Amino acid sequence: MGVLDNFFNPESVAIIGASKTDGKIGNAIVKNILNSNFRRDVYPVNPREGEIEGLKCYPDIMSIGKKVDLAVISVPAASAVTVADSCGKAGVKNLVVVSAGFKEVGKEGLALEKDLTRICSEYGMRMLGPNCVGMMDTHVPINASFSEGFPTTGDIAFISQSGAMLVAILDWSKSIGIGFSKIISLGNKADLTESDFIEDAADDPNTRVILCYIEDVANGKHFLETTRIASTKKPVIILKSGTSQAGAQAASSHTGALAGSNLAYDTAFRRSGIIRASTMADLFDLAVAFSNQPIPGGDRVAVVTNAGGPGIVTTDQIEHLGLAMSRFQKKTIDILRSGLPEESNVYNPVDVLGDARADRFKLAMHCVLDDENVDSMVVLVCPTAVTEYEETARALIAAHRNHPEKPVFAALMGGQSLEGGAKILSGAGIPSFTFPETAISVISGMSKYSRIRQRLPAEKEEIVPGIAPEAVKDIFERVKDEGRLVLLGSESAAVAEAYGIPAAPVKLATTPEEAVRIAEEMGYPLVMKVASPKILHKTDVGGVKIGIKTVEEVSRSFIEITDNVHRYLPRVVIHGIEVQKMMPSGTELIIGMSRDVQFGPLIAFGLGGIYVNLLKDVSFRLAAGLTRQEAMSMISETKAYTLLRGYRGEPPADIDTILDIIIRTAALVTQFDQITEMDINPVFAYSKGASALDIKITVS
Repeated sequence: MGVLDNFFNPESVAIIGASKTDGKIGNAIVKNILNSNFRRDVYPVNPREGEIEGLKCYPDIMSIGKKVDLAVISVPAASAVTVADSCGKAGVKNLVVVSAGFKEVGKEGLALEKDLTRICSEYGMRMLGPNCVGMMDTHVPINASFSEGFPTTGDIAFISQSGAMLVAILDWSKSIGIGFSKIISLGNKADLTESDFIEDAADDPNTRVILCYIEDVANGKHFLETTRIASTKKPVIILKSGTSQAGAQAASSHTGALAGSNLAYDTAFRRSGIIRASTMADLFDLAVAFSNQPIPGGDRVAVVTNAGGPGIVTTDQIEHLGLAMSRFQKKTIDILRSGLPEESNVYNPVDVLGDARADRFKLAMHCVLDDENVDSMVVLVCPTAVTEYEETARALIAAHRNHPEKPVFAALMGGQSLEGGAKILSGAGIPSFTFPETAISVISGMSKYSRIRQRLPAEKEEIVPGIAPEAVKDIFERVKDEGRLVLLGSESAAVAEAYGIPAAPVKLATTPEEAVRIAEEMGYPLVMKVASPKILHKTDVGGVKIGIKTVEEVSRSFIEITDNVHRYLPRVVIHGIEVQKMMPSGTELIIGMSRDVQFGPLIAFGLGGIYVNLLKDVSFRLAAGLTRQEAMSMISETKAYTLLRGYRGEPPADIDTILDIIIRTAALVTQFDQITEMDINPVFAYSKGASALDIKITVS
């Protein structure tokens, strides 16, 4: 059973704020519970009434005198806190707080919500809401909400952060026959969140597919943990709104500028095995498909059509979405060739021609589904004078019955004349669409989930040897004591060294004599640059000298850099001049980190140097739990991978070292959550080894 079984399947329900006045929320909740055929104890609570909807009404929760599993609270926000406290004292274990007027209205409401959450925690109560529509379970059955009507019984769990979206979908679903197992309005998510209900639905035997509409995630870590497990059991499909780049965090680093909030959700969903829908239509098209059709064994799609143009459109869409056109076995082609007209195309897509009746469709559909190289099939039917719509629909149903392990879809490309066939298919659980692109999009989503299920268990978290966290801690303490947020280059290099990240040696000099001593120890050629977190573009103020090869140049460069900076920026504090070993050129890469408010540090990899903002050739992964397998995947997604493998006669780069840098960077930013941003740009990749040239670390 689901982890919240007692919440959805209570033995008794109290409605606090129940009303006998038609049109009031307290009255709608009582009626909904009774009309849903809930066969257990129902207790209206209202001190001003003696009876509501034929039920005895109680003045308060304590006066019921019997165990209450679930209390639905519909009173003003200011009273809800007192009511919740009474529920706790009465031993109530679950609350649905539909009352509004909490954090959504401002500071005073937030204070009330915190009190409400505190009371629930003290008494060990679980709470849905506040500011929600309520919840429903069609298999109990119970409708503890103030929505209009009750959904058809089905196997889709729908979790919505928007109450208005929920009631609209509920009303729409009745017109097209979609059935639900559970419907949950999350409201303010003060206690129970989308993660709790996803976890519950994953273990619910009455649920086959889990849908969510969310605007944010309440607890990123909990979300990742629960959804990763849930998605191995059932498809979890989420429509996440608020995806514009305007919602991205302000960032000072290249990585932060590239890592918008929407990208963080994409990255988190990929780690969790979640299918992301782009529209409400996508969400429910996928839901219907998963509810009625089997998971495809692979991504090979066969197309049967009675028109060439739609077949080409479908083929294009299959390729566009990364699916594969099935390559038929010889025996399949032979059967099709012998059974179809000479003008027919017997390869994929199979064109049975415009004069095809149901028998010709039947032969093609059975033959195609018999082929071992076919994982799923879509049938396109265009209206002609001889098309037998309903007979063709029945033939498709029969073909699917012979191969129930393969999903089938139809695109009935017309209007009123095809309604009969569409109705027959819908009754048999075969999704039919007006245009083929929608069908292929659904197959793509199902195939993606097929890959998720087949994905090998994640490797154990990488063990990173040879690190010195205490050294990094000391550096950060010193930076904090000085009131700085950005590390000096020499400090960043020391952090990299502590975590085994290969970097060009950097030392800080405060006098020309110290710079000369460092240079002699380090060896030539060298780069010298001003050390000041306040100066972002050092070259613009004459703060950088390169190609230094002698003692005289070192001394002269120290003085010139200092004079230049004082002339351009007289008020900026200079910590000294950094002396850095000049490294040979290599393939320029960026490895960076930006910390997302919900999901923690995101690791970036891509082409570095001047190409970062120009090409934006960057891929991202969550740093926590990052494996070498995932790191290799993020490298292979970029154009940089082409260069690293060896391009136009160049030797291949040392990818193992690059992988090691990524893993060590992930370990660093995961273990030190005060690192808000980090850029290693560029990293020079060589045929053997690599070297970080410029490392920027920002701390909170």
